[in-house]
Amino acid sequence: MTGSDAPPSFRLAYVPGVIPAKWVRIWQERLPDIPLELVMATAADAPGMLRALDADAGFVRLPIDRTDLSAIPLYTETTVVVVPKDHLMAAAEEVSVGDLADNVVFHPLDDTLDWEEFPGRPAIERPATTADAIELVAAGVGLLVVPQSLARLHHRKDLTYRTVVDAPQSRVALSWREDTTTDRVEDFIGIVRGRTVNSTRGRTQPQAQPKKQRSDEGTARRKPAAAKSSGRGSAKTPRPTAKRGKPRRRS
Repeated sequence: MTGSDAPPSFRLAYVPGVIPAKWVRIWQERLPDIPLELVMATAADAPGMLRALDADAGFVRLPIDRTDLSAIPLYTETTVVVVPKDHLMAAAEEVSVGDLADNVVFHPLDDTLDWEEFPGRPAIERPATTADAIELVAAGVGLLVVPQSLARLHHRKDLTYRTVVDAPQSRVALSWREDTTTDRVEDFIGIVRGRTVNSTRGRTQPQAQPKKQRSDEGTARRKPAAAKSSGRGSAKTPRPTAKRGKPRRRS
């Protein structure tokens, strides 16, 4: 199909750290005639894209203003601190927020964690992005606390990360504008929630083919098995007995 005959694509926004590959693959298997277009968005910009319909649906980080957006929470990420490999914290399996107190901890402007109070000592200036903060950690200037997926996204050989057991956690959700819950949005919701292709929810599925008629349908039914005798009180056919004659007299 070309031009106006081509079906419109389904636009899916996603924030850094989210890997939508498995859901995209299932979409392509189930709806091969409808292209899926991926749109990268920052955590701050993603809700606005959905409201402006620059994307049909998107993976966002909670919390967001849900006044006119629907959201289905999907999973919660582990929070980690990114440190140089030769840092003392690299020797621990996990740390607490209190362990960060004596260290400079960066809080970039695109920070996705909902802190009540920032841990550690503040930097002179907040980095603009998480990527900028990673560079400063590599330079040995301070540490960075992020969702684990962002630590993996910005992986460097000279850095490592450890779990922060009592830090806020980032929740990832699938979101869309509430008044535009289209069939295609329902399709994607079904994929993310693990519904099978034959699920009755979402798009209307093709009518099931009628079952093949049994070969003996319409023909005479099997004859019922002969009733067994109950034994007690039932008549039995007597066996024929040979008549015995009178014994002959000896002469």
